[in-house]
Amino acid sequence: MIVKENTMTELRDRILYEDNHLIVVNKMPSEIVQGDKTGDIPLSETVKDYLAQKYQKHGNVFLGVAHRIDRPTSGAVVFARTSKALARLNAMFAARQLTKKYWVVAKWKHSEAKGRLEHFLLKNESKNKSFVVSENVFGAKKAELLYKVIATSQSYVLLEVELLTGRHHQIRAQFAELGCPIKGDLKYGADRSNPDGSIHLHARQIAFAHPVGNHAIEIVAPVPDESLWMFFEGKFK
Repeated sequence: MIVKENTMTELRDRILYEDNHLIVVNKMPSEIVQGDKTGDIPLSETVKDYLAQKYQKHGNVFLGVAHRIDRPTSGAVVFARTSKALARLNAMFAARQLTKKYWVVAKWKHSEAKGRLEHFLLKNESKNKSFVVSENVFGAKKAELLYKVIATSQSYVLLEVELLTGRHHQIRAQFAELGCPIKGDLKYGADRSNPDGSIHLHARQIAFAHPVGNHAIEIVAPVPDESLWMFFEGKFK
């Protein structure tokens, strides 16, 4: 699979962190993290080609996918460059030893500007969607997050969300349950889609201890180059 040179140049501008064991990339909304039935080139392959070119590697380049975010979502994605880092990252994600914060743009109808959301979610594989259900439904998994409104515009609010669990479409499903679907998220009840097919959900920050060196890493991903995102990001500069 060959990635064009202009894609490689563009990728270099989106690398948020890189060392011998890790590489963290700011994913665009249109990208898939790993290959799927669409046949589109995934971000993982683009990163592999980047590493092969940068370090003049021949043959297969190891790259482990430590976690994924949805295709219409943007933001920081962590990849492992070594098997040792991947194994340790997988254990850290399973033990919830990383702090993950998202930015969410929504029309806010909820009464509380900050708080904790707890629901039980059930994934429907055929619809690729999660639904809020009662606790006693077979297969339901508890979903928890913290949220707070951190900025407002004329029509929308910007929320910071900290995930306490990592369920399928968790933020999307939980905010839809509040009657506050994410901007552009037609699947979960938004009024209209975004022109580029994105949703206004951005993996803004991830913090963790380096899986090999154990030093603290905190990464902040710039928002997409889109007017509403840029308006909100500008409030923090």
